[in-house]
Amino acid sequence: MPHGLSVIRKRSDFLAANRGLRNAKPGFVLLTRPNEGKGKRYGITVTKKVGNAVVRNRIKRRFRELLWAALPEHGLADHDHILIGRDGSIERDFAAMTQELEAALSRASEGKGDRARGPRKRRSPRA
Repeated sequence: MPHGLSVIRKRSDFLAANRGLRNAKPGFVLLTRPNEGKGKRYGITVTKKVGNAVVRNRIKRRFRELLWAALPEHGLADHDHILIGRDGSIERDFAAMTQELEAALSRASEGKGDRARGPRKRRSPRA
């Protein structure tokens, strides 16, 4: 694994990160959460709402490059870092996303996050 980072693969780790700090940017949402000394770990998730498989995989490849470049220097020690893809992720300028990721990581290192989202509204069943 390049850069001494490990990949989060277990669903339970992704769900746990959801209870951590959340920093939303135009191209992605960054979740960070302490991981009890497991080192710098990262995960990437892009929902099916974002695009077809080709688009989602391109976004994941871009995110992987972003994380590999930023986490060794700016990542939080012994934290999980999860990037969640957003609709505009594929069109966003890579340099802009690099700056946004560094800004989100610095906010997270200060213990700052965006306001937690409330519980999701349940949609009424269709008639």
